[in-house]
Amino acid sequence: MSSTHTGFKHLPIVDVSGLFSDDIDRRLATARELDRAAREAGFFYVTGHQVSRGQQGALIEQAKRFFAAGHDWKMRYYIGNSSAHRGYVPEGEEVFAGGKRDRKEAFDTGRELPADDPDVIAGTPMLGSNSWPEQPGFREAVGGYYEASFELGRALFRGFSLALGLPEQHFERYLRKPPSQLRLIHYPLDPSAEDRPGIGAHTDYECFTILLPTAPGLEVMNGRGEWIDAPPVGNAFVVNIGDMLEVWTGGTYVATSHRVRKVREERYSFPLFFACDYHTVVAPLPQFATPEAVAKYPPVSAGDHLYAQTAQSFTYLKARLERGELVLPDGSKALASFGQQARYASAEQDAEG
Repeated sequence: MSSTHTGFKHLPIVDVSGLFSDDIDRRLATARELDRAAREAGFFYVTGHQVSRGQQGALIEQAKRFFAAGHDWKMRYYIGNSSAHRGYVPEGEEVFAGGKRDRKEAFDTGRELPADDPDVIAGTPMLGSNSWPEQPGFREAVGGYYEASFELGRALFRGFSLALGLPEQHFERYLRKPPSQLRLIHYPLDPSAEDRPGIGAHTDYECFTILLPTAPGLEVMNGRGEWIDAPPVGNAFVVNIGDMLEVWTGGTYVATSHRVRKVREERYSFPLFFACDYHTVVAPLPQFATPEAVAKYPPVSAGDHLYAQTAQSFTYLKARLERGELVLPDGSKALASFGQQARYASAEQDAEG
């Protein structure tokens, strides 16, 4: 593995407008910038993304209206009632490594699949239909933003393909119906909160994440194990590498650990967790398949990994596991198995051994 993950103090900024150009030289130049940011930080801002401020504003407005509604009404769309893991996530439902519950609520959506889709009929986890609330304009605004940000994700994947020396459309074959989820997150006003870690440190389980932040609070772990602030920057998204790109690159791109600080102010956040198709088998690409990488990153089903991590994080799924109603896929990893924290834990074990 040749990761150059550094002790960065600020996130790099990449103008990705070149990815939408007809000029291959511009696309290649942008790909080189993406590659540098992914290797050195695994977390970076992107500008020139072509997701309009109008689409962003409509999403934020609908989220504010939804979360301002009463608890009983929101629970009509409880995620535990969905066969596709879509809907309302009440405060305390999600638990990260170490058993930490987070004071936030959320609403999860994904790509709509019809009831007669073979994967839906087969009961493939994370795939199916959304639980749209009866709120005027919600479906149109959220669905429109989802499609716009998904197109950005496809463009980023084309950039990563070029960066990794692959045909530009290499990853497109894995994006037919991925379980990519858009999450609307609300951090309620908490006057008693101290400025301290809130959402537990974690990596994201998918390929990468495209985040629309609206307020400070995000922190990123650099290559020295230091926590670095990642405040919102203008009309920029925050992109971070997830577990599956770490596997594909044999650890050259690191799934960067991050957390959200617990502060008093009310705020909102909107990550799109960009996944590949559920049945995609992910292993180090040939150019990264060193003996060390192959040993550390055995082939993994992208969907099984996502589902296993999700099942260990959500209270309603953990309860089903305990009752024997669900079984984790074979070879499932524990939470916090990727990123810098996993590397530090492995180094400590080697030292103790």
